[in-house]
Amino acid sequence: MTADRDPRALPTADPAEPATAACGPATPQATRRRVLRIAGAAAAAAALPLAVRAQPAPVRIGYAMARTGPWTTGAQVSQEPNYLLWAEQQNAAGGLNVRGTKRPIELISSDDQSNTETCVRTYEKLMGSDKVDLVLPPWGSNANFAVAPLANRYGYPFLAPTALSRRLVEMKLPYFFLLLQQPKPMMDALVDMLKANGARTLAVVYVDDLFGLENYAALKVALQGSGISIVEDKSYPLGVKDLSPVLRSMKDRNPDAFIGLTYPPDTILASRQSKEIGFNPRFFYASVGTAFQLYRNVMQAGAEGVLGMGSWNGKTSPAAKAYFDAHVKKFGAQKEPDRWASGATWAGLEILTAAVAKVGLDRKAIRDHVAGNEHATILGKIRFAGSENVGTPGTVGQWQKGEFEVVWPKANATAPLVAQKPAWA
Repeated sequence: MTADRDPRALPTADPAEPATAACGPATPQATRRRVLRIAGAAAAAAALPLAVRAQPAPVRIGYAMARTGPWTTGAQVSQEPNYLLWAEQQNAAGGLNVRGTKRPIELISSDDQSNTETCVRTYEKLMGSDKVDLVLPPWGSNANFAVAPLANRYGYPFLAPTALSRRLVEMKLPYFFLLLQQPKPMMDALVDMLKANGARTLAVVYVDDLFGLENYAALKVALQGSGISIVEDKSYPLGVKDLSPVLRSMKDRNPDAFIGLTYPPDTILASRQSKEIGFNPRFFYASVGTAFQLYRNVMQAGAEGVLGMGSWNGKTSPAAKAYFDAHVKKFGAQKEPDRWASGATWAGLEILTAAVAKVGLDRKAIRDHVAGNEHATILGKIRFAGSENVGTPGTVGQWQKGEFEVVWPKANATAPLVAQKPAWA
């Protein structure tokens, strides 16, 4: 594994210091210069305050993250920027608070290449041979499904912000915690919104992997007894390049709602092609990726009224606004945090930070603290039942005038739902 380390975490060696005498014995003059340098350095060190001389060891935190391949869009919006911002903020404040002692964070990371096997090998090395202090999760349901049992075996707390899988909950892994609302609450909220606003028919397209399959299964359960029927459903493979034949067929069915259980590139593809063919149902829902700034940038005015998975924005809480502003300050206005999983990522880091401050780096103690307490985060109070976050309800978001608003349930809304999508612009 080629590791990337935060250059601010550790002091660097003096580049002027000679190496060992591998090329022959040192001259008396060189030896004298070296002794004088060492003596001078020792005198300077002695003059420093004890707190400066006794720098604490860094907290070594490892992770793998997609920087290439199909997972990259999600990973580089929702997750890795937040890891970097968090480490920078902690180090700027003197380091991570480890039971009252500030210690610098050293991030050790590598590209998992959007490959599950690479991801597993990386975490095996981080936990098994490198023995880092803590790990942060990778992006996506598939990667977390593969790595979660490994983290549990090694006893590393794993607060996953981008995994949706009931199967992960059912594995009952004591060290594994899911920050995102899972398929059932998300699909329950979606169906509740559709039913309350008079939808009677819908068409569904879903990616043929763990995310798509589980969310579609949860959607079908949520629809039972709702009075809403599925008029057409189609799956598609990861990396699909054309959805227009499926979308044309769905347009002919004239459903009240379109539901896309899609990854970011496919979310944009389905939206673009729906616009091209004039498929514009009352409710157009697609995720993952709808809550990304990228979606708004690509679709421009066409984003208006589009629904998707989203749970927060800067109106959610003062802490959420502070986080949003800090993110934009670091990465620029063209790389905003998304309004769904970025919030979950930051909330997970808040929970981890508070746990380490309370119990230190004992990983079993961290796990017990996370499992046994309610946690204040930018998303509100989070608590876990087993692996599942049961403190955050299922939600629906919608693009309105350039902002992705939480529109359902009403108790969590940052804006009222627009129940008729306007024509594609």
